[in-house]
Amino acid sequence: MSAAAKMWASTHNGTLAGKMSAVVDALHACQQAAPNGGKGYLSAFPAEFFDRFEAIQPVWAPYYTIHKIMQGLLDQYTVAGNSKALEMVVAMAGYFGDRVRSVIQRHTIERHWTSLNEETGGMNDVLYQLYAITNDQRHLVLAHLFDKPCFLGLLAAQADSLSGFHTNTHIPIVVGGQMRYEVTGDPLYKDIATFFLDVVNSSHTYATGGTSVSEFWYNPKRLAETLTTENEESCTTYNMLKVSRHLFRWTKEITYIDYYERALINGVLSIQRGRDPGVMIYMLPQGPGKSKAESYHGWGTKYDSFWCCYGTGIESFSKLGDSIYFEEKGSKPALYIVQYIPNTFNWKSAGLTVTQQVKPLSSSDQNLQVSLSISAKTNGQYATVNVRIPSWTSVNGAKATLNGKDLQLASPGSFLSVTKHWVSGDDLEIQLPINLRTEAIKDDRPAYAALQAVLFGPFLLAGLTTGDWDAKTGAAISDWITPVPSSYNSQLVTLTQESGGSTFVLSTTIATSLTMQPRPEGGGTDDAVHATFRLVPATTKEPSSAMIEPFGLPGMVITNGLTVSSEKGPGSLFNAVLGIDGQPGSVSLELGTRPGCFVLTAGAKVQVGCRSGSGGGEAGFLKAASFKRAEPLRRYHPISFAARGTRRGFLLEPLFTLRDEFYTVYFNLGA
Repeated sequence: MSAAAKMWASTHNGTLAGKMSAVVDALHACQQAAPNGGKGYLSAFPAEFFDRFEAIQPVWAPYYTIHKIMQGLLDQYTVAGNSKALEMVVAMAGYFGDRVRSVIQRHTIERHWTSLNEETGGMNDVLYQLYAITNDQRHLVLAHLFDKPCFLGLLAAQADSLSGFHTNTHIPIVVGGQMRYEVTGDPLYKDIATFFLDVVNSSHTYATGGTSVSEFWYNPKRLAETLTTENEESCTTYNMLKVSRHLFRWTKEITYIDYYERALINGVLSIQRGRDPGVMIYMLPQGPGKSKAESYHGWGTKYDSFWCCYGTGIESFSKLGDSIYFEEKGSKPALYIVQYIPNTFNWKSAGLTVTQQVKPLSSSDQNLQVSLSISAKTNGQYATVNVRIPSWTSVNGAKATLNGKDLQLASPGSFLSVTKHWVSGDDLEIQLPINLRTEAIKDDRPAYAALQAVLFGPFLLAGLTTGDWDAKTGAAISDWITPVPSSYNSQLVTLTQESGGSTFVLSTTIATSLTMQPRPEGGGTDDAVHATFRLVPATTKEPSSAMIEPFGLPGMVITNGLTVSSEKGPGSLFNAVLGIDGQPGSVSLELGTRPGCFVLTAGAKVQVGCRSGSGGGEAGFLKAASFKRAEPLRRYHPISFAARGTRRGFLLEPLFTLRDEFYTVYFNLGA
């Protein structure tokens, strides 16, 4: 319901509005028909679950679900304007308020605190939001009873005692504490949230901006031994974005929105599994040679239900337009532009429309170029526009112009502020260099100092590899990482053969030899990576003479012995000639050092054979030595780099672009 409300707010789609209203009506009928009808209970499971919760008996997180229902209904009211949904939330708050009061009266407040060791989601958060609407003191009191003092108290004392706590149980409690500060002004809860995010960022966060291992916090600054498939539960990233958003609103400190950008790009966008609609992954693996598919395929085996994080994953994608702009209202309106996402914003209080255009990024042109075009409804408005200059950029090469005239650009980690009487046709242009850099894992032990991630501005670059992570670095990062030109895409090819009605592709194996494999269904897999090659022209004079570079092993080549090597020379040259089978569109690979000898197949085996020119097997030889030059199963992303490893090359691409390929996030730069 939350996701639908926010998606409707972005699109105003009439069909979606009708479906949302129908869901609320159906839930209202359920609430009225429940055994506790008229008292506010609403859930798909019986109220007896709460009897167990209150008795400290085993039951999985009934309040977690109740929070989802209440928050969904409240968003249907606040975002989509459904007043019936508000009535339902008020009734639910009344029902659960009576239950909590009864526990405290029949037992003790300690019993209630003990019950909160079970996951309760953001109950405090949604109840503080409700109080802000109703101004009903009962909602304020009930919200405070879900604040879990044994956790928030540690943060109030500024103790880094997160280790052992379940991450997604406790991040929403901090978000609720932030809402308490919003509605009561109690500064303690602002301090709690500030300390909390500082601790998570400094001690418990991966290069993606995410946190958690197997759903828990580990020892601070000991992340090197936590790299696995079970990193960064998607729900935790969703909730950490809320924490950072609140802190930015209160402080205008860019460090919080820099974090938001990193977590959004690498933590949220990366959980969408390719282009499969509505398919999100639960964990975001960080271990060497891991795959998102390992998280996806584990859903139905380790857990009974994944709708909890699946729901927040969908909601995350319904609010990608959130936190692009922040407005400071008053007699002198001000706008903060903090995310670089193409869009059009109707700045109503200033009577202006802001259109943001962003030039597509590439590894070859390492500048972010943003254009902000202004149009005014009347004669314009006197206002301030503040544009974030992120911490990841540099002064060298940065530029800002207003209507073609240079501006004094602010330093990274601050805002470029322009105050003027804005009129239609005003154009603010920003150019920000995006540099490659490495970032050490958060582990203060010297043995792990060389374990580092590679970032391109806010983009985490993952290396396509099944586990090798040793890199050969130079004095500068440009000594061992270089951009992949977009022109290389024209050199990519997948080589196929037909046999028995099936299509097979020439592929590399983990053992770096060649084989024939059934054609993969599409891209986004290691099979597609292994079946894609770059035909690198050896010279301009002989365009048919080429080296064969495996897609996922930049800088490596296939030798005449059909193995993969980093050594280039005559033994790595092939003549890509017209297929000797005479079929249109076919190609044959003749060894550069052995004219008349070709790459040919025998079933799954790939070998070298030399043409005899006669004999009954000639027709079979011609067929086995000819391949169809098909469209490549994989192409380079515009943001692609080649890195030099100790034993092999690595193709680096943004983590969010990968689907099921095996990848490595951290590299050992001490090799």
